[in-house]
Amino acid sequence: MNVITPAQPMDFPLPHAPAVTRPRVSIVVPTYCEAENVAPTIAAIERALGTIAWEIIFVDDDSPDGTVAAVRTLGEHDGRVRVIRRVGRRGLAGAVIEGMMASAADTVAVIDADLQHDEALLPKMLDAIESGNADLVIATRYAQSGNAGGGFSKLRRNASTFATRLSNLLIKTNVSDPMSGFFMIRRDAIDGIAPNLATGGFKLLLDILASAPANLKIVEMPYQFRPRQLGTSKLDALVIADFLGLLLSKLSGNTISPRFFLFALVGATGLVVHLAALRTFLITTHIPFNAAQFGAAFVAMTSNFFLNNALTFRDRRLTGVAAFKGLLTFYLVCSIGTLANVGVAELIYLRDASWWRAGIAGAVMAAVFNYAVSSMLTWRK
Repeated sequence: MNVITPAQPMDFPLPHAPAVTRPRVSIVVPTYCEAENVAPTIAAIERALGTIAWEIIFVDDDSPDGTVAAVRTLGEHDGRVRVIRRVGRRGLAGAVIEGMMASAADTVAVIDADLQHDEALLPKMLDAIESGNADLVIATRYAQSGNAGGGFSKLRRNASTFATRLSNLLIKTNVSDPMSGFFMIRRDAIDGIAPNLATGGFKLLLDILASAPANLKIVEMPYQFRPRQLGTSKLDALVIADFLGLLLSKLSGNTISPRFFLFALVGATGLVVHLAALRTFLITTHIPFNAAQFGAAFVAMTSNFFLNNALTFRDRRLTGVAAFKGLLTFYLVCSIGTLANVGVAELIYLRDASWWRAGIAGAVMAAVFNYAVSSMLTWRK
């Protein structure tokens, strides 16, 4: 019998590797359809950091406009320029986290590719961290001489101000701009926080502030928020729902995910749609109540599917034939969930004659079931 023994390490000298300057700071830039901003962003970073050793990591959500190709072309001539192409994954927060985890420096900065952030602040931010005065430096649009007026529409400015006040009230962030997308942090600090961060949504800094230990040293530095020159903004009304979902998740101590809150919110709108459809069927047709109830249920499920596809699972959004198949599986999941709702409610009602407690228990059971199964079946990764 032949006995295979583990290979012994060979005592050969390793080839001499050329000296590589380790960056003092890694700049993480999340992108989607920002091809025309790639070169100006790199040039701005180089002007701002001067002789400071740096690297820039673009993390792209598979942009169709050639953003990745633009970065790679420039990276062929500059080893400090890298790109991570994310296929089948979406979400600004997740992109930034991946970029941070791939960084080679002890300090990581996050900046947008729209040139609205003032990159000239980067050396001052780096000095605050390397001197030990800060673990996290936030570039703020609202403290002291900071100004958001030039880069915000009136609506966005009001929404940002409201979100800031709500965040400070509910999760005690106690900074002037927890919505900022421009900040710098020690790499070892983000390594400790990363497992508790949500990868969906847009407001990563808010999540970091809510997840960080109490002894994290935070410094704020004001800057002038500039108007976008090239490309189009990626922010839309759905960001508000993401923000609220993140807030509620942190208030629950991360026991409930932001995605489930969005799913439940869509379910609440489904009740309104169901009642509206039921009344319409009863008024405009002569079908029996049971038939009208059945039709209204399908209208509500259809509405819930498309809202969840656009909002809750937009990073896994289904299109074309996949959307049609997803709709059919969603009908099946919700139908089973309805049976679970009725079964649980009836079981509780038999033991406790409180109709509202039984009803709530059944609804919660159905929501949890529908979310869990549709995540695995309808919008599976």
